[in-house]
Amino acid sequence: MSEASPDAAWLAAALAAARPRVLAALLRAFRDLDTAEEAFQEASLRALRTWPRTGPPRDVAAWLILVGRNAALDGRRRLAREAPLPADDALPDHPASDLDDAETPLVEAIDARDYRDDVLRLLFTCCHPDLPATQQVALALRVVSGLSVARVARAFLVSEAAMEQRLTRAKARIARSPVPYGAPGPAERAERLAAVAAMLYLVFNAGYSAATGSERAAFCDEAIRLGRLLLRLFAADPEVMGLLALMLLQHARAPARFDADGEIVLLDDQDRGLWRRPMIAEGLALVDKAMRHRRPGPYQVQAAIAALHARAARARDTDWAGIDALYAALERMQPSPVVTLNRAVASAKVAGPAAGLALVEPLAGALHGYFHFHGLRGALLMQLGRSDEAREAMGRAIALAATPAEAAHIRRQLDRLARDASDASEKNPGGAVGDGPARTSWQARP
Repeated sequence: MSEASPDAAWLAAALAAARPRVLAALLRAFRDLDTAEEAFQEASLRALRTWPRTGPPRDVAAWLILVGRNAALDGRRRLAREAPLPADDALPDHPASDLDDAETPLVEAIDARDYRDDVLRLLFTCCHPDLPATQQVALALRVVSGLSVARVARAFLVSEAAMEQRLTRAKARIARSPVPYGAPGPAERAERLAAVAAMLYLVFNAGYSAATGSERAAFCDEAIRLGRLLLRLFAADPEVMGLLALMLLQHARAPARFDADGEIVLLDDQDRGLWRRPMIAEGLALVDKAMRHRRPGPYQVQAAIAALHARAARARDTDWAGIDALYAALERMQPSPVVTLNRAVASAKVAGPAAGLALVEPLAGALHGYFHFHGLRGALLMQLGRSDEAREAMGRAIALAATPAEAAHIRRQLDRLARDASDASEKNPGGAVGDGPARTSWQARP
């Protein structure tokens, strides 16, 4: 079976979809992340060998849990002290009907009663409070999503060996915790749910800001998939709805964010016909549903901002006053210099570049090492005709650019400054250069 065949694609998708549930059940059984991962890998290998010949079982996750559990027990040589489980060859070769589906009742007895708590335990484990945010994201990408160490390492711009060490340290820290794999109680659950949501959005941001198209798609798609899983577990939580809506609405613009040469296309200049309308429709529906709960939160507000962009048929139709008001609300909920920086974009659209710059300048201390701060400041200075200061700000932005596309975008702005200066010199020899407004635009998140 070739990797490009439909069967291979289906198998890969089925294994990826089952991974969180299977790993969670195996983690509960063995209370060790490495053991659970190895058991899942062994079950997956057996599935790849068996299913093309016999066909898939009715319940993919149940089959994988059972086979993985057997494999782990064999590996630990504990079969004599554990309840006996059937060998692989006891599973039906041909799941011809529900009556003949032997693995389902077995695994229902083992696992199904704890499915929700198992998946929560796995997510909460990756968001263990003893781990820094970067390790939480890396662990989730490796354990829950099943991305290779090499791919996770590329996202964090470190070597594969360094990422392997980082993951090993994270697992060891969890194992040393007083209650390493227990599901939190009701009081702690709300706090840990916020950590899980933040981790998923960090995964999404890692994809949104990735240097290559394949990495952008892989990480954003995975964050959305996990967001859907979280929403199934917390179907009535408006902030989880808001988080998923935000990711959908942001990712819907992906086909228009870069041109054929990989250059950044700012929001005002994007071809909105390329935006993914089904994804936008789903995101807007989730925003409306979340708002009906009347329990606003930061993800809902950010999703509402993205919704105003999505609802504008043309850039000039954007409700910038509404976006400015929503950012002001977000500042009150979640004060942050980055939120203020984003609000400055909206304020500049509503009240002019001077109003935007007035919000930006006080952020210099907090955001001196942030690419988007210097890029936005340079763009606003260009609009005000302060070319020398704009050139200095954009030079700083280039030095902080995280991807070639970001650096290329700033260089285009500098080229425009040079052209404007040349044109002004020709039209007004001996006069002041750059005292007219330059047309440019910027946003912290295109």
